[in-house]
Amino acid sequence: MNADPAELAKFSELAHRWWDMESEFRPLHEINPLRLDWIDGLAPISGRRVLDVGCGGGILADSMARKGADVLGIDLADKALKVAQLHALEAGTRGVKYREVSVEALAAEQPASFDVVTCMEMLEHVPQPASVVKACADLVKPGGWVFFSTINRSPKSFLFAIVGAEYVLGLLPRGTHEYQKMIRPSELAAHCRAAALDLQQTRGMEYNPLTRRYWLSANTSVNYMFATRKPL
Repeated sequence: MNADPAELAKFSELAHRWWDMESEFRPLHEINPLRLDWIDGLAPISGRRVLDVGCGGGILADSMARKGADVLGIDLADKALKVAQLHALEAGTRGVKYREVSVEALAAEQPASFDVVTCMEMLEHVPQPASVVKACADLVKPGGWVFFSTINRSPKSFLFAIVGAEYVLGLLPRGTHEYQKMIRPSELAAHCRAAALDLQQTRGMEYNPLTRRYWLSANTSVNYMFATRKPL
């Protein structure tokens, strides 16, 4: 296998944090089945070529590969990618590869190459979300699906996603989100229209801190997801 054991060992401790269900990444593990089922329900991914933009440690990418998709996960965080690669090796996950490349650079290299593109919890962390949306649109084949998830910029999201999740409940590290970078659904919809993506479905994601349960709903006031398609 073309892997350096010393490099894999170096990132073992970090990998444990990404894939530890009780670490700061616990919320991503808990919402992953909801996301995966929603994506697969609208755009069945088995046998499809799928791109996961901003894949981090590979939580969604790995689960899509286990559903039978041919997955490429991309990120600009080198350490996170090494974590993802290490996990794939340890878990024996087939059908997933990772690359350190920007979505814009990949769009120039491989336009209209993927059946499904996912971009989850990334847009609120980049300076130009519209550029990411456009690149995702360029990467998907005509008739293909592009899925986004992000956080609404609203008083409720400030209370729940920042004050509640980061400071009161400690679900996320403090400073994970910046309020001014959050994106209203109307703004994301405008980015999608500008990229010639047709919005097909919107879902909100809610959380009960007492039961630690997440569920999908029509309430997009805090966390929400878009399912879009590129016209044929």
